[in-house]
Amino acid sequence: MRQVRWMDADAMAARVFDGATVVLSGSGGGLQEADHVAAAIERRFLATGHPRDLTLVHGLGIGDGVESGVSRFAHEGMVKRVIGGHWTWSRRMQALARRNAIEAYTLPAGPIQTLLREAGAGRHGLVTHIGLHTFADPRHGGGKCNERATDDLVEVITLGGRELLWYKPIRVDFALIRGTACDPLGNLTSREEPADMDAFAAAMAAHNGGGEVFAQVRDRLDAPIVPARDVSVPGVLVDFVCLHEAQCQTTGAGYDASIAGREAAPAERDAPVLPEGLRYLIARRAAQELEPDRCVNFGFGVPDGIPAVARAEGLEIGWTTIEQGPHNGELLGGHLFGATRWPSAIVKSTEQFDFFSGGGVDIAFLGMGEMDAQGNVNVSWLGENIVGPGGFVDITQRAKKVVFCGAFEAKGLEVAQRDGRVQIVRPGSVPKIVPQVRHITFSGERARAERQKVVYVTERAVFELRPAGLTLMEVAPGIDARRDVLERLAFPVAVDERLQAALRRAPES
Repeated sequence: MRQVRWMDADAMAARVFDGATVVLSGSGGGLQEADHVAAAIERRFLATGHPRDLTLVHGLGIGDGVESGVSRFAHEGMVKRVIGGHWTWSRRMQALARRNAIEAYTLPAGPIQTLLREAGAGRHGLVTHIGLHTFADPRHGGGKCNERATDDLVEVITLGGRELLWYKPIRVDFALIRGTACDPLGNLTSREEPADMDAFAAAMAAHNGGGEVFAQVRDRLDAPIVPARDVSVPGVLVDFVCLHEAQCQTTGAGYDASIAGREAAPAERDAPVLPEGLRYLIARRAAQELEPDRCVNFGFGVPDGIPAVARAEGLEIGWTTIEQGPHNGELLGGHLFGATRWPSAIVKSTEQFDFFSGGGVDIAFLGMGEMDAQGNVNVSWLGENIVGPGGFVDITQRAKKVVFCGAFEAKGLEVAQRDGRVQIVRPGSVPKIVPQVRHITFSGERARAERQKVVYVTERAVFELRPAGLTLMEVAPGIDARRDVLERLAFPVAVDERLQAALRRAPES
């Protein structure tokens, strides 16, 4: 029987050759992140200049936002190409992309992760509807994010009369994955981790393609993992294992059984911590879009405050999901987004993305960087930096109802609420509702064709995407629809009949 091969991180780093394709499994905030191995690869490059010209692939953001994860590779000459689902966890890598020091691509997280699975299965790339009519579609850039990104990674194809996207196959040389522990057969378990992520898919892609799998674990076990169902990656896929006893469950935090789903939720919980200010106004109105007995997804940012508001106001939330794999549970926001406390189930993120792709989500609450007259939404390229969509495209493209949450304006916006009425103390100087978004992360055109229900919630107004286009549905108490909304838009929008009647009755501002 094959036995595990233990190796220290520096020895692993020495095996990575110039020009290799390296996959990082995990998610931002340290979830399932093999950073001890990544740090060794970085040390070797800084000391010797090798490995260089790497291609780095990651489905979700990896790192602590400062030095770990993707940032370990953010040195000029170390990487040639990055294919990332989310870029904001490494400002240094964003800067390299901005300066055209690397070939920069961003693609939806689901296609990146499931493309790894297809590579491991020996299939010829990934064929899917996810990404059609968004920035991933070659007709809208094909995921290219700077001048050096010239290769076509995605093609539009037609199968059975249906238009689809073909994400071209990749070959993986090294996969960096993580578990809690490894047994004598090389089996890995993630039973104390917040999620399983795409570790199995990444390992299979590397192993079956002739590459190598580097695993990092906290514990070395003397006996086989029992029960066998606790094995997340079987030893046959694992080439070398590194022991890192200081491994944290999440960035800078020890292991917590409740986050790993190894503790039942208590009968009584502390009162939820509510978002404040602008975030509270938006989250409170968005929470009104919840419906009983529905499968719900909450995204990063303003939406991750909605469950707390719903709990405080006694609203039924339903069955919750997030792209990292947990079901239900109490969302942990900020840099720990992706983990939950007391989840009722944890599946691989690749399987979660399959669930999203098939239309399993009834209502999705997502952030809104900017929106436009066609109902398009951009969260993937804001300002001068690539942001990337994470799971945004996968979730929004097939959810039956999508609720976008964001401020009406940015930069300097000050809003107050007094006696239940909203007051614009100071308007923002940067519009977030624009004639045309820079990057199409959500396609209003496709949503209308698919008859999705789409709602856009801001602190002062709610819009809906109708067959004829964007329609203003309501304004918050205290808001003047003409002065505070319609006159501050750079394009005309339709106004719902009920609101029109109210406007006719109201005096001019």
